[in-house]
Amino acid sequence: MAKAVLTISSKNYGAWALRGWLMARLAGLDFTEKVIPPDDPAMKAEMLLLSSSMLVPSLQHNGIKVWDTLAIGEYLNEIRPEAWLLPADAKARAHCRAICGEMHSGFGSLRGALPMNLKAHYPGFKVWSRAQADIDRVVEIWKECLVGYGGPYLFGKKPCMADAMYAPVVTRFLTYDVALDKVCAAYCKRIMELPAMKEWLSAARQEPDEIDELDAEF
Repeated sequence: MAKAVLTISSKNYGAWALRGWLMARLAGLDFTEKVIPPDDPAMKAEMLLLSSSMLVPSLQHNGIKVWDTLAIGEYLNEIRPEAWLLPADAKARAHCRAICGEMHSGFGSLRGALPMNLKAHYPGFKVWSRAQADIDRVVEIWKECLVGYGGPYLFGKKPCMADAMYAPVVTRFLTYDVALDKVCAAYCKRIMELPAMKEWLSAARQEPDEIDELDAEF
């Protein structure tokens, strides 16, 4: 059986790529990476949120091609249910899908003002009101889940689809020095300590490519 192939973009800048890749790692899927250079015009447009359709990451597995991060997560949950990418309990599963969908379609101000850049660090970064409103909502989601499901991850003892969806936000909060309470700061630390996140971060730091537009300070 051919190994799965996951097509991704830059590991330093690619928030959607990180989500799909982390889901595949959490599912225990054996896959190879196909990396599209970040200076590719189509890839650049997608990372700058100018593309009409997000086609990366995409997963090819057993003759099936799946793109869109939520679709990848749902597919991985179907083929690897033992990984618990979605909670077993129906109520928790619906909640998980809802907050994943909220991240998938929302938080535009946060994305625009605090672009993902794992190599950078901006101490004392000024966060404007619209982005702060998005940050406040993320914090609300995290605290509701961590308290409601007992932690240490959003839906209990194992990282799941929701943790993968919010992982790029964790990196943004660290890059832009976003002030967090102890509960959320501890959650960020926990996500960054995942072996898969350490693997991704190490690879991101080795990338030579730079995209000036994504390095802009807002």
